[in-house]
Amino acid sequence: MALTATLIAGLVAPSAAKAGGLIRDAETEALIREYAGPIFQAAGLGSQNIKIHLVNDKNFNAFVVDGHNMFMHAGTLMISETPNQVIGVIAHETGHITGGHLARLRSQVSQMKSTAMALQILGLAAAIGGSLAGVPSAGQLGMGAMAGGTDAAMRSFLAYRQTEESSADQAAMTFLNATRQSGRGMLETFDVLADKMRGIQGINPYLMTHPLPQTRISQLRTLVEQSPYYDVKDPPELQYRHDLMRAKLSGFLEKPEASLNRYKGDDTLAGTYARAIATYRQSGVDAAMPYLNKLIETQPRWPYFYETKGQFLFESGRGREAIEPLRKAVELAPHEALIQIMLAQAMLSTEDSRYLDEVIRNLKKALVQEPQSAMGYRQLAMAYGRKGDQAQASGARQNFLAQASLASAEAYFYEGRLREAQMMAKRAQDGLPGGTPQWLRAQDILDFKMPERKK
Repeated sequence: MALTATLIAGLVAPSAAKAGGLIRDAETEALIREYAGPIFQAAGLGSQNIKIHLVNDKNFNAFVVDGHNMFMHAGTLMISETPNQVIGVIAHETGHITGGHLARLRSQVSQMKSTAMALQILGLAAAIGGSLAGVPSAGQLGMGAMAGGTDAAMRSFLAYRQTEESSADQAAMTFLNATRQSGRGMLETFDVLADKMRGIQGINPYLMTHPLPQTRISQLRTLVEQSPYYDVKDPPELQYRHDLMRAKLSGFLEKPEASLNRYKGDDTLAGTYARAIATYRQSGVDAAMPYLNKLIETQPRWPYFYETKGQFLFESGRGREAIEPLRKAVELAPHEALIQIMLAQAMLSTEDSRYLDEVIRNLKKALVQEPQSAMGYRQLAMAYGRKGDQAQASGARQNFLAQASLASAEAYFYEGRLREAQMMAKRAQDGLPGGTPQWLRAQDILDFKMPERKK
């Protein structure tokens, strides 16, 4: 938790849709939802609408910040060799949610006797977290912040945090057993953490927020080996998709030459996928096309190969050529909002009015799944604006332009630009019939007030 701010800020997402250091990728998100769904159901959280956000960081880490948002580093996915390893991480973080650990943590920090003591705790968390994540500067910063020693209250606090980590491990095994999955992946993940810790000598275990890896492995191993599902393997289809996901992340996040070297001589679909992406980044779309066409020929029903082809063509200024593969991707994955939004972008880039009705239909569907997508609303405003410019009847023109203003208001609203959002909402109301759902939504934006900052 102490590293949350540094891990989210200032990062660049590689995929077609991106926001503030968080990677958005339809293929990866679909797979993660499949990993997490049974765990959330087993934990009684199936109706909580928990979102797993992917952080553009190649270190191994995951954390929760409240009962509705879980964050996972791309590095966790890239390093994990099996779906079960990632599922174990999700199960552990779910244990923190069901255990109410975050609320109690906030309560304990707020009860610290002094600001200095709270800063010491946060500095200590940064030191340990930075070391585990392989970020030396974070560890050095944390060690500096906690200089001056700790007292009995801090030791009690940190011992309590260790108990919560062990509790989350036990809860994770409960969820894995309930879904008939092995806990072996958790043990393998702990081995990774233990390797990270071997370079840190002489750490007092009572000055750590997490139990030492070897201690946690010992505590967990008995639970894992006693499970009747210890020898259960991931389904081959799930492993196949996991390999594709790792290859995709490698192609996008690693330097092209590093990804090409990693998958050199690998003629599997995963290896071809990584080379297609790395080659595109290194040499352009034409050099990548033979790889993508081979992937599509081999797996003509896999929507994300078409999506990747369309993305590369669109990003290369060839929007009209991107439409066909993106349409096919939408046909094969009709509920993937990110692909629908990209298809709309490609169509709008052609400035061909024949696409406008299809653009609006796709975006309306996408915004049901992604109701806070500023990008989606921005494209919708553009489509409605063009419809208004072309309308012959004044009534139709007024309606289209009002819809464009409302979509612009939504885009500004979700970008946090309230003044501009309310200006566009007022303009939308002027052209909409009073009392309609659209008019009322504009009124909601006009009535919204930014929450006051706590002093």
